[in-house]
Amino acid sequence: MSLFSSPQKPPLAERVRPTRLSEVIGQTQLTNSEGHLSRWIASGHLPSIILWGPPGTGKTTLARLLANELNRPLLTLNATSSGVKELRQHIEASQGTRPLLFIDEIHRFNKAQQDALLPAVEAGQVTLIGATTENPSFEVNAALLSRCQVVVLKELGSEEIAAVVKRAFSVDQDLKQRSFEIQDVDALYRLSGGDARRALNLVEILVALQPEELLVFDADNLERAAQQRVVRYDKTGDQHYDIISAFIKSIRGSDPNAGIYWMARMLAGGEDPLFIARRLVILASEDIGNANPTAAVLASACFESVHRVGMPEARIILAQTVTYLATSPKSNASYVAIDAALEEVKRSGDLPVPMHLRNAPNRMMKNMGYGKDYKYSHEYSGSEGNQEFLPEELSGTAFYQPRPVGREKELLESLRRQWQGHYPYE
Repeated sequence: MSLFSSPQKPPLAERVRPTRLSEVIGQTQLTNSEGHLSRWIASGHLPSIILWGPPGTGKTTLARLLANELNRPLLTLNATSSGVKELRQHIEASQGTRPLLFIDEIHRFNKAQQDALLPAVEAGQVTLIGATTENPSFEVNAALLSRCQVVVLKELGSEEIAAVVKRAFSVDQDLKQRSFEIQDVDALYRLSGGDARRALNLVEILVALQPEELLVFDADNLERAAQQRVVRYDKTGDQHYDIISAFIKSIRGSDPNAGIYWMARMLAGGEDPLFIARRLVILASEDIGNANPTAAVLASACFESVHRVGMPEARIILAQTVTYLATSPKSNASYVAIDAALEEVKRSGDLPVPMHLRNAPNRMMKNMGYGKDYKYSHEYSGSEGNQEFLPEELSGTAFYQPRPVGREKELLESLRRQWQGHYPYE
């Protein structure tokens, strides 16, 4: 019989969960003598907190340890399966006990559910410990967040993941019977995705796959246990925003290799290729603009082609576009221009249109001076046709400042010739 075949036996991750703060691996910034958790335990006072960190970094473990160390009852809810009714029942049942209320995946609570927590948290009836993998500033409403301290947990490193596995063999009664050897720490880290729980799940699978006495943690055995490499990418979570940010900044910084890598991370994680294509269309105007007008054309064609072709071939179209945009000359002058103009509109309001630019569809308006002295530009050459097109109060304001790169360098020289002495083109 397998060591792990009994349906009554809890999972290994549960069996080896630390019971003292000193047993926690990682998060030393919180658990050392100067860390927040240690200081709160020493003082006996715990504020309501939000534990924010990647999966498998110890959020649930720390919540349980805080309850044990402070000798406080712990009420546990999971936001995926609990509603306002269950929440209120738990709070009412806790009258007078001042429990710690642990809510896992608190980001999944909607506004009404989060609002239902406010009175009990504010009155000190419960001390909230929320756990989330998502950025609390986006996922927890402001009123609740203002009553909590956010505690950031760091992803475990490769040596810490190895230490988690080693500790399991030293404390679990079944694993104590087995000899083991971690030959490839990097493979263990890669296939666990920096998630301690996932690493311990791999241990359980390896035990079943290797009934012989020595358990060998090498790349082949670990990959066989995991079936496939783990790509940690949550399309709706923080990883999504972090990786798309790295992707855009890599292309903006003219690094096609990094751009391709971050796109590969997104595609391997199941990201919608049309989402990537849309961002490339935006980038082509925001970061390249008139320095290479063809970039916007190619990005638009990319979006259309990805829509028509689909995966897996769409990856090739995306790769061509990414490498083209990354190696194009860059200018954000158009982006800066529209933002500057919008800011001016907000500042100066509805300035009147100059009379010579106004439409004069009838005799009365013409008699009022609408359209008078307007120069029809096609009848003039060069600067001869120059006239004021901005409201008088904004005369000479150059919102658009082309950069001396790529095609935009030619535009800058042309504008300097056309508007010499009127607009301050640098």
